[in-house]
Amino acid sequence: MAMRKFTKWYQSGAPWVWLSAGAVSICLLMVFGILLLIVMRGMGYFWPGELVQLTYRDGAQETVLVGEFQEHEQVPAAQLRAAGIELPAEQKTVQRHLFKVGNRDVLGQDFRWLLDTHITAKHYPAELVVLERREWGNFYGYLKAIKRDGNVVAEGEAAYRELSGRLDGALKLHGEIRTIEKQQIGAINYSLERLRLDRRVLELEGEDTPEALAELEQERLALEERYKTLQTSLVTLYQESKHDGVVMQDANGQEKEILLSQVVRVYQPNAMSVIDKCRHYLTKVWEFVTDEPREANTEGGIFPAIFGTVVMVMIMTVFVTPLGVIAAVYLREYARQGALTRTVRIAVNNLAGVPSIVYGVFGLGFFVYFLGGSIDQLFFPEALPAPTFGTPGLLWSSLTLALLTLPVVIVATEEGLSRIPRSVREGSLALGATKAETLWRIVLPMASPALMTGLILAVARAAGEVAPLMLVGVVKLAPALPLDMNAPYLHLDRKLMHLGFHVFDVGFQSPNVEAARPLVYATALLLVVVIVVLNLLAIYIRNRLREKYRTLEG
Repeated sequence: MAMRKFTKWYQSGAPWVWLSAGAVSICLLMVFGILLLIVMRGMGYFWPGELVQLTYRDGAQETVLVGEFQEHEQVPAAQLRAAGIELPAEQKTVQRHLFKVGNRDVLGQDFRWLLDTHITAKHYPAELVVLERREWGNFYGYLKAIKRDGNVVAEGEAAYRELSGRLDGALKLHGEIRTIEKQQIGAINYSLERLRLDRRVLELEGEDTPEALAELEQERLALEERYKTLQTSLVTLYQESKHDGVVMQDANGQEKEILLSQVVRVYQPNAMSVIDKCRHYLTKVWEFVTDEPREANTEGGIFPAIFGTVVMVMIMTVFVTPLGVIAAVYLREYARQGALTRTVRIAVNNLAGVPSIVYGVFGLGFFVYFLGGSIDQLFFPEALPAPTFGTPGLLWSSLTLALLTLPVVIVATEEGLSRIPRSVREGSLALGATKAETLWRIVLPMASPALMTGLILAVARAAGEVAPLMLVGVVKLAPALPLDMNAPYLHLDRKLMHLGFHVFDVGFQSPNVEAARPLVYATALLLVVVIVVLNLLAIYIRNRLREKYRTLEG
C-alpha cells in the first residue's frame, strides 16, 4: 500500500514541483544573502567609526597605535606558532583585528593585523582627530596648533574651533584653483589645440595664405595672453593656500605639520553625537555620488563613473532602439516565414549567448581600428598620426554595447509583435490603412510594452558590462568628462569611466587593496541600485502601456 502511494505521488509530478521550488528558494536565498552583504558593507563605509588608542606588544617592544578596527577574524593558533609567534599551549584559536592606522606618510602603511592577545591596553579619547587628506589617506592623532605663515595662531582647545573656519576658507580656495585649472585653462588649451589643427588644415589644403595665418596667430596670441593672466592668478592662489597649516601629533608624540590646503575634512568621531554622525554620514554619501575620485580611486567620489555610465547607455539606446525594432518588424511582418528566416532567428538567439569579451574584440578590430582609422583618414587628416576616432572612446563603447544588447531588443520586440491579434491588422487594412500605417499607428504602439521591457533590460545589462568596455574606451581615470562646455560639447572620441570597471579596478588593480575594499562594496551597491531602478522602471512603463492598449487587445 505504501509503495503504491509513493508510486502514485511520484507519477503525479509532485517531487519535481518540490525540487524546483527548493532550487528557486536556494537561489533566492543566495541572491538576498549577497545583496545583504553588499548593503551592510557598502552602507557602513560612510559611517564614522570610533578611534581607539591602544598599546600593542610585539615581543619585547610595545607600540602605541591610533586608528579604527575594520575587521575581526579567528585564526588557528598552530598557524601563528608556525610563523614564530609565541602563544599559550592550551590556546586553540586567536582573534586578530585588521586595524587601520592611517598616517601612511609616517608609518608607511595604512593597515596592520593585530593579535588580540598582544593588545595590552586600549581607550577612546574624545580629543582624537581624523584629518581626511587629498593625499596619503587619513591622519589620526591629536590637534596641537594652527599656524599662519609659520606662526602659531591657536593652540589646545581653541585650535579646533579656529580650524573649522580656516578649513572653510581653504576649501573655497581649492575650489577656485580647480575651476581655473579644469575649466578656464582647460578651455584655453582646447582652443589652442583647435587653432593648431586649423593651421594644419590650411597647410594640407594649400590655403595657408599670410592673411589666414595672421588671423589664426592673432587668436592664438589673445588666448596666450588670457592664459598668462590665469596662470598669474593661479600662482597667487597657490601661494595663498600655503599660508595656513595644522600641527598634528601622532600616538607616539611625533608632530607633523600639514598644509590646510591638503585637508578635505576634519572631525572628532569619539566626541560626535548620533545626530552629528548622521550628518557626517549624509555628507560622505553626497561626496561619494558627486565628487571626483582621488588617491588612485580609493578615496573621494565616483561621479565621473556614474556620468560615463549614464551617457554611454543613453547613446547606446539611440543606436540599439531603431536597429532592434526595424530588425524585429522585418522578421515578423515582412520576411517570408521559411527556413532562411528560422535560421536568422536562431542566429539572433545564439548571439545573446556569445561571451561579451568577443564583442569587445570585434569592437576593437572593426569599430576602432578599421572604421575609426578610416574616419581619421577622411575627416581628421590634420590630427594624424595622433588618432581622433581611431582609438577607443565613447562612441565605440556605445556601439559595442549596442551590438551586445541588440538580440535582447530584437527578441523582445518580435515577441510583442507576435502577440498582436491578426484581426487587429486585418481590421486596420479593411478600413483603408496601408500596411506601413497599420504598423506605425496600431501594431507598434500595442507592442510597445514588450519593446520597452526589452530595451530597459538591455540597458540594465549594458550598465553592468565590463569585459568589452576594457578594450573599446573605458579607463581607470578619465582626464575630462565626455560632456563639457567646449564645442561640440559631446565629445564622442573621449575615453570614459564606468561603474562596472570602477569596481573591477578598485577591487583588483588598486595598489592599496585593504583601503579600497570598502569602496568596492559601496560602488557595487550603487550599481545594483541603478539596475534595480531600471528594472522597476521597465515594469512601470510596461504596465502603463499595457493599460493604455488593453481595449485594442480586447
